[in-house]
Amino acid sequence: MATNRSRRLRKKLCVDEFQELGFELNLDFKENLGDEEIEAFLDAFLEEAMDANGLDYVGGDDYGLVCLANRGSVTEEQRATVESWLKAREELTKVEVSPLLDAWYPEKQINKPA
Repeated sequence: MATNRSRRLRKKLCVDEFQELGFELNLDFKENLGDEEIEAFLDAFLEEAMDANGLDYVGGDDYGLVCLANRGSVTEEQRATVESWLKAREELTKVEVSPLLDAWYPEKQINKPA
């Protein structure tokens, strides 16, 4: 693919200065949790950790990607807030939060700020 792209195309493709960052989650629930308890956890997670911080979650109940609800990138502060919220929950036995990564092209490196 061409590397000399117009600003408009770079924005559409979310590359270069328009790169958007997010992070991945891996969660392990306690074995004795019922479906209702997992649903209650997920409802609280979406409301308290995602909506309250302007974030969106895409994935299942134990693995997914967190990105900004609007255009843009998740901050390191938002990532740390979600990680703290998850680690404080009794329903989980293990929480893995990835470093920030390119939400559209995870294999690409993160751009250095200008």
